Amino acid sequence: MKQLTIFDWVAIVLVIVGAINWGLVGLFNFDLVASIFGSMSIISRIIYDLVGLAGLYLIFVVGMMQRK
Repeated sequence: MKQLTIFDWVAIVLVIVGAINWGLVGLFNFDLVASIFGSMSIISRIIYDLVGLAGLYLIFVVGMMQRK
């Protein structure tokens, strides 16, 4: 089994943050990232971008793990 790298762990944490944020939006119409960093501020947009990239990266990692 592949050992997780620090990059893998960062991606996992970012995806968890994104999942929690989407859960809050869906359940309570509350965007945690926007409330902390401002609605569509540059920092919020960077966080949203990083969460999206982390999700794409994890799709790739899971695909690679299934091949082994």
